[in-house]
Amino acid sequence: MSPVATHSTRPASRAVVLAAGRGRRLRAGAGDAPALSRAQREAAARGLKGLVPVAGRPWLDRVLEGLVEAGVREVCLVVGPGTEAVRTRYEHETPAGLRIAFARQERPRGTADALLAAEPWAGEQPFLLVNADNLYPPDGLRALAALPGAGVLALDRAALRAQGGSDLAEERLAAYALIETDAAGRLRRIREKPGLAALRKAAEPVLVGVNAWRFTPAIFVACRAIGPSQRGELELPAAVQHAVDELGEPFAVVVSGGPFHDLTEAGDIPSLERRLAAAEPDGRGAR
Repeated sequence: MSPVATHSTRPASRAVVLAAGRGRRLRAGAGDAPALSRAQREAAARGLKGLVPVAGRPWLDRVLEGLVEAGVREVCLVVGPGTEAVRTRYEHETPAGLRIAFARQERPRGTADALLAAEPWAGEQPFLLVNADNLYPPDGLRALAALPGAGVLALDRAALRAQGGSDLAEERLAAYALIETDAAGRLRRIREKPGLAALRKAAEPVLVGVNAWRFTPAIFVACRAIGPSQRGELELPAAVQHAVDELGEPFAVVVSGGPFHDLTEAGDIPSLERRLAAAEPDGRGAR
């Protein structure tokens, strides 16, 4: 086990946003969702999750605003073939308080490969990483950014159910990851896509990882060390597990009860529209 170098412990003010996905499931259902507006249907048909208007604003605007609320000031959007429209928009319209750079994942080879595309931008500073198709709990992002080292955001399933601000069925949660902790509350094991049976059998508290991280530059060493998964992809959970097991990097676990919102399918859009529009008193639909 190799020691991990000590990096800056100040709050992370930079973030990588993975936006290179082609939205296969979003595209597949775009024609079967009559409740969508014309603009929503057009963006969904192109698989451009970030540009789908939800309660009056593009989805990715909301993701970026959540990062600004957490103290992030610089973002690297990872785009790929087919998602250049995302780059075009954010080259010309940047949310207040953010500087945006871009990295390109040339082929869809997994989330760890997507992160490696952002390595030149990341340099030697800590940074957050989130998905472009998720809205994360504001308290969770703030706590993640404030960590002194690496960490992962985990949703407490029971708290998520109790607070009622999210609309994720267990089948959707089972497509994320189970987070297992050690006696000190640090990440011990991450089980990617555990399946519904494993999720239901898991002992409380059930902690679900939703691909929100605070990384140090050690993650790039781990991303290069892993091999492809059974799906033929280089996946971030495998890289994180390598960082824990082989590099000796501790990952704190930040636990939140939500709200958490996921845009995966065209059928998600009407529900998200209602929830987000109701969340802001003036009706603009902010988080």
